[in-house]
Amino acid sequence: MSAFNLRARAVLIAPVLAVSGLFLVAVPAQAASASVVISEVYGGGGNSGAIWKNDFVELYNRSDVAVDVNGWVVQYYPATGTVPATGTANLTGSVPAHHTFLVQMAAGTNLLATPLPKPDAIGSAAMSGSNGRVDLRQADTTTVVDRVAYGTGTPAEGSPAPALRNTTSATRNAPCVDTDANATDFRATEPTPENSTVDKPGRAVPPPVDDPETIAQIQGTSHTSPYKGRRVNGVLGVVTAVGPNGYWIQSTTSEDEAVATSEGLYVFTSKAGFTVAIGDDVSVDGSISEHPPGVGANLTTTELTGPKTTVLSSRNTLPAPVVLGVDRVAPQQVIEEGNPLNVEYSTALFRPVTDAIDFYESLEGMRVAVRDAKVVGATKSFGEMTVIPGQNVDAFIAPRGGVLYSGYDHPNAMRVQLDDALLLPGAMPKASVGDSIPGDTVGVIDYSFNNPKLEVIATPTLKLGGLQREITKAQSNNQLAVSTFNVENLAPGDPQIKFDRLAGQVVSNLKSPDILALEEIQDNSGAAKDGTVDSTQTTDKLIVAIRTAGGPAYTARWVNPQDLTDGGAPGGNIRQVFFYRADRGVGFVAAPAGDATTAESLTMIDGKPHLALNPGRILPTNAAWDSSRKPLVAEFTFRDKTIFAIANHFASKGGDNPLFGKWQQPLRLSEVGRHLQAQEVRSFLDLLLAADKNANVVVLGDINDFEFSRTVDIMVGSGANAIVDLPRMLPVNERYSYVFEGNSQVLDQILISKALTIAPPGAKYPAFDYDIVHTNSEFFDQDSDHDPQMVRLAIRGGRG
Repeated sequence: MSAFNLRARAVLIAPVLAVSGLFLVAVPAQAASASVVISEVYGGGGNSGAIWKNDFVELYNRSDVAVDVNGWVVQYYPATGTVPATGTANLTGSVPAHHTFLVQMAAGTNLLATPLPKPDAIGSAAMSGSNGRVDLRQADTTTVVDRVAYGTGTPAEGSPAPALRNTTSATRNAPCVDTDANATDFRATEPTPENSTVDKPGRAVPPPVDDPETIAQIQGTSHTSPYKGRRVNGVLGVVTAVGPNGYWIQSTTSEDEAVATSEGLYVFTSKAGFTVAIGDDVSVDGSISEHPPGVGANLTTTELTGPKTTVLSSRNTLPAPVVLGVDRVAPQQVIEEGNPLNVEYSTALFRPVTDAIDFYESLEGMRVAVRDAKVVGATKSFGEMTVIPGQNVDAFIAPRGGVLYSGYDHPNAMRVQLDDALLLPGAMPKASVGDSIPGDTVGVIDYSFNNPKLEVIATPTLKLGGLQREITKAQSNNQLAVSTFNVENLAPGDPQIKFDRLAGQVVSNLKSPDILALEEIQDNSGAAKDGTVDSTQTTDKLIVAIRTAGGPAYTARWVNPQDLTDGGAPGGNIRQVFFYRADRGVGFVAAPAGDATTAESLTMIDGKPHLALNPGRILPTNAAWDSSRKPLVAEFTFRDKTIFAIANHFASKGGDNPLFGKWQQPLRLSEVGRHLQAQEVRSFLDLLLAADKNANVVVLGDINDFEFSRTVDIMVGSGANAIVDLPRMLPVNERYSYVFEGNSQVLDQILISKALTIAPPGAKYPAFDYDIVHTNSEFFDQDSDHDPQMVRLAIRGGRG
């Protein structure tokens, strides 16, 4: 929900600068507003990754009587403060007491974004999603009732509110009195538009009730507290953990015997210096709020703020931790079985026995232990590792110890992240998948960055599982080894050790494939925005490292992109690059090289299709590839056969709802773009296979989507010219090339045409031999976040 304040407005006089020949004028003094204020501003509507289709401004009447706003206007100004306003909404009617009033502004182009609730007024402003200013003015249009500037918007009340993104709005803080300082009074949070049909309670903080409240009453049986926005007193508990900005308390006995209500609570002090210790029995007065830890789709956490703490006794015994997998068993692969839109809506069902998102909410703030934890996600740079309990685990386990993400309805729901926020920096052990932690790992349940967390109170003792990096088989003389490898933003300025380790993987683990498609090769200046687009230094440095590691002398082929058009790290200009081995008889068919904007086409020679450009790019100016990598297609020869290879790096999953976020079921907003990209690749395949149904084609790369996705369905196609997705040919529990938050999943793909699925006469080997080579994603010391893949193709029979 949106948050609001009482306002005690001071007079503000702000200059408006003259621009484009306009005179300097003074903004009239603002009268103190005892009624309607701007409560929320959102300018990212309909943009990429946005949840809402339209920009909006939300007002709130904090008075006890309705306010007539006939003739009032909401005006939008760009960050420069240019006058006149670039968009206006004229208001009619009135705002009921303690109600919101929703002003809809311009829509964006994101067709999957959600329409706003029915607006109370409609305006024309196409607002910036990052920087700007909104004024609320009375009918004479000179009296400024309220003003919010955000980002670099000017002039502001004091300093501007934070800069926004397509997923955040400027939302007024609560509970606090307006200080006429936008930076103080607003925070960037998830946008939550509400119209005048929503009845808000008065924003004056009510006095505490006479009887003390229990933690179970405060937590309630939902994701938000029924006491939100209220003062409470006499909340009893024992201190179970202490952090830098607050501490956790827990009831010493279960007051209601209900597993759905947590017995733990976080007390937010906002700074260090409070005098409580673990084991103190305390009585706490304060206000209850729901804190969003970050922006976007994060769940909120219940907090007691502005605390007045009385220590009643010390050195008390702590409540026994709830042991996951023993005392309480998390749902294995169901995060939310319903479709509540937002689990924090009052209409959402709360089912901690069946829904993992509710299960962890019911333990929020409590002492919890994971017994004999199994590591299913390696320790990351922020000091987090993902684990599951060692007991009662029925989820789909990969042979190497991870948990498979085998369908949209089969996530790893039981996982929890061990977090180091209460430990010394660097104390969290460096764990890889397959490692374990014997005994009980104890902490308090928290939530941040879209995941349930166990804030551990002591450094876990790690038992190594001995997981080794895989080594694939070497190809024979009559096998063509083709590989894909995302090398994660490789740039010349990276440490030499990164080049050496990647080279070691190519030579030792991949056995020096004949054709290697590399993704995320940056230009010669790395992420610097200096206009550089060529990547010769990057590729040369990797080729030298491979030679030094005992590998072959690869030759590289690629097409430089236009500057700042292919997405990825700004300035890096990442692209796909082909390495190939002339020493193994791989030839590169002579043809003019393509450029950044010329589309690849086919030419017929002796009745067979060939590339007009080698290498070339598939429809690089098509809108499907805006701010994304364009497919690179090349034509090779091997053992007198022609091989077409298409290297891809599709649009990322940025902007999708997280699995453990408030929006359920999660929206996969980014997949629409990948569907368009897949269709363009499929259309090129249709042309090629129509010209030669027996063409040897390998489509490979970082598709950024799952093997069961619609994206891959589109690429596979149907009928006579359908191709084969090789990850789908593996046993289900072996289908993964990437581990994300404890979910082992496929993002990279190799697909081959039907001609390559038929072994040539006399072949000693299968038509294809496919391998995902697990060298990175399961390990804490990764050289890349992706595992490479390999397919060995029987191109011609005979001895080998």
